[in-house]
Amino acid sequence: MIKGVDVSSYQPSDYSTKGLDFVFIKITEGTSYTNPKWVDQRQTARDADLVTGFYHFARSGSMKAQADYFMSKINLVRGDMLVLDWEDSAVSNSEKDSWIEYVQKERPNTRVLLYCNTNFWLNHDTTSFAGDGLWIAHYNGKPGKPGIEHPWRFHQYTDDPIDTNLAKFDSRSELRDWTRK
Repeated sequence: MIKGVDVSSYQPSDYSTKGLDFVFIKITEGTSYTNPKWVDQRQTARDADLVTGFYHFARSGSMKAQADYFMSKINLVRGDMLVLDWEDSAVSNSEKDSWIEYVQKERPNTRVLLYCNTNFWLNHDTTSFAGDGLWIAHYNGKPGKPGIEHPWRFHQYTDDPIDTNLAKFDSRSELRDWTRK
């Protein structure tokens, strides 16, 4: 497995990339918030040759409008990943699924994933739809063992001192190849 982090406006623009293979960067939330540091955080990742993913924190409301808002901020390069961050219980399963399906349709050459915690996956989700892969958060002290049966690609196993993740890939190049569908 390989290691990565995710960053948002809470982290600095020049976060440490030592020992990392990938990073997920929060760009937007709803239809009005944009992380003011995301462009610099992306540059930090690009300078370190990390595989990059970008995520949108979903709020209840028009999923199409949120997806369009999110995608309007990004100039994707081949191998970037797009993620829906599903943590708001006001966002329904059908809204979650429609965001992922819409983004997959709009960006057919880009991997589109779902991020959620084990509580959402086990107790709120009814469709088991995660697009191209599931990024699951479960802080159980067991990196790479997120406590679910469903196939997953990324496991966020701690937030101390930063959200840290493992990916089910043997190398950065294997992850990079997977992202280039």
